[in-house]
Amino acid sequence: MAETTTPETTANRATGNDAGRVPHGDPRVDPALTRPPEQGESLMRRHIATFFESKTATVGFVVLVILIVAAFTAPLWAPQDPYDLATLSIMNNMMRPGETLDTGVLAILGTDDQGRDMFSAVLYGMRISLTVGAVSVLIASIIGASVGVFAAYMGGRIESFLMRVVDLQLSFPAILVALILLAVFGRGVDKVIIALIIVQWAYYARTVRGSALVEKRREYIEAARCLSLPARRLIFKHLLPNCLPPLIVVATVQIANAIALEATLSFLGVGVPVTEPSLGMLIANGYRYLLSGNYWISTFPGVALVILIVAINLVGDRLRDVLNPRLSR
Repeated sequence: MAETTTPETTANRATGNDAGRVPHGDPRVDPALTRPPEQGESLMRRHIATFFESKTATVGFVVLVILIVAAFTAPLWAPQDPYDLATLSIMNNMMRPGETLDTGVLAILGTDDQGRDMFSAVLYGMRISLTVGAVSVLIASIIGASVGVFAAYMGGRIESFLMRVVDLQLSFPAILVALILLAVFGRGVDKVIIALIIVQWAYYARTVRGSALVEKRREYIEAARCLSLPARRLIFKHLLPNCLPPLIVVATVQIANAIALEATLSFLGVGVPVTEPSLGMLIANGYRYLLSGNYWISTFPGVALVILIVAINLVGDRLRDVLNPRLSR
């Protein structure tokens, strides 16, 4: 008997999971996630429309876009370049929010102990945090996805060996591994990115391998094998693209985790150098002044870090629900 294709099975296939259809009328599932597509509506357009039907996710997305634009256009908004030591004056140190620098510029968020304008420092620091998080996740996802899909396709001893390596990687706390690596590599933005890549790649390998095992049983894979397509083409042209939805969700959430891990490493003094402060370094710089009443040096970078991570997590949670409606509650 020919298989009947429904919107629900189409959505499940798009997520790389065939564990079953979404129960119709299930109160745990948002109806917007399982509505049938309109005539002429593409799957991508449907996902986008469904994503923005959540007010919480929409607010998180808007906030995230604003933060990204503000961070990467910081020279247009920031009254000071916090990385240019020649522009810093010790006479401007420890100014309270709302005071004016000797250059006539209003310090909206005050200054730190080096005379660095905190508003400028937060924008530039956010740019470093976003760059470190995005670049490390991109490279780690490419490596992890390649390992995961190759392991699932090959099977047997090769899969067992690769997955045992993944299990070994995941058995160690990420912060501990990153600390050891940075103790060996030294401080620097590039060193932090390398450490985060080594720490994160196993998450993507595990995720993609699970999706690839499902896709491996599909009819189109059997058809490709019957055509004697090269293994490399079958893996990277047919199998891997159909494993992207769960990979996108994991990568989005891992960006927030990478930013938080980088901030932790910088706070501990083993991350980025003092001359290129990220949000974690800015928090560490003002930590010792909290009890003296100079709260703004750590508070404002901390608030910016929390808002950034929460916004990314809201977007990631909604992507998970949109790309796999059966997981929504």
